[in-house]
Amino acid sequence: MEQTLKITNVLSDPTRYYIYQYITKRHQEVTVQEVAENFNIHPNVARLHLSKLEDVNMLVSETKKTGKGGRPSRLYRLSDDVIQLHFPYRDYMLLSKVAIQTMISLGEVGKQALFLTGKRFGAEMIEQEMAKRSLGEELEFDQKLTILKSAATLAGFYPEFEANGDKTKIYFQIFNCPFKEVAEEHTEAVCSMHHEFLKGMFGALFETVELIEKENMISGCDTCSYQALVTN
Repeated sequence: MEQTLKITNVLSDPTRYYIYQYITKRHQEVTVQEVAENFNIHPNVARLHLSKLEDVNMLVSETKKTGKGGRPSRLYRLSDDVIQLHFPYRDYMLLSKVAIQTMISLGEVGKQALFLTGKRFGAEMIEQEMAKRSLGEELEFDQKLTILKSAATLAGFYPEFEANGDKTKIYFQIFNCPFKEVAEEHTEAVCSMHHEFLKGMFGALFETVELIEKENMISGCDTCSYQALVTN
């Protein structure tokens, strides 16, 4: 309870909250000066906000040389710690571990059911995002890409998308895995389910899709990155 009160107190300041949001979208380390300039505040004030976020383990920092000469800079990034607030207390992490372990214990049938369900939930997420918009029957490629970005952001992926010139390939990176803690214990099952989840998202928008994984953060990479070959 004490840690919960500390976190809610830290995030109750609007500037501090938006600084944290800013860092989640940057996908890289930030300096005190960068935050100060972006939010038009004095560096000492920016340092105070960053320190308070670090005090509750939402950020971590280290001193590094930036390559620009002069003194080393303190760089701040998102912590790997999971911050969850539930009133009253709920343990959905334990529930997810129980569910995954149950599916795995059923053997190949359980795994296939897990993958199929993941794919269905991915498609449903896109359908929910489309229901929020007034769209025609035929969607342009750019509209589909916008829907993908919104759904992936809503899913907590902290994504970045880029398409090639002829709009047949989509390159995207996931900077946050919402299943990370469970995936570290059950890598093959959870990562395969996540792959199907993403295929469900793409499949709800494009006629055909081939999803190719390039990097996986559970394997030590900075992101999970993919290349999707699609036809509109």
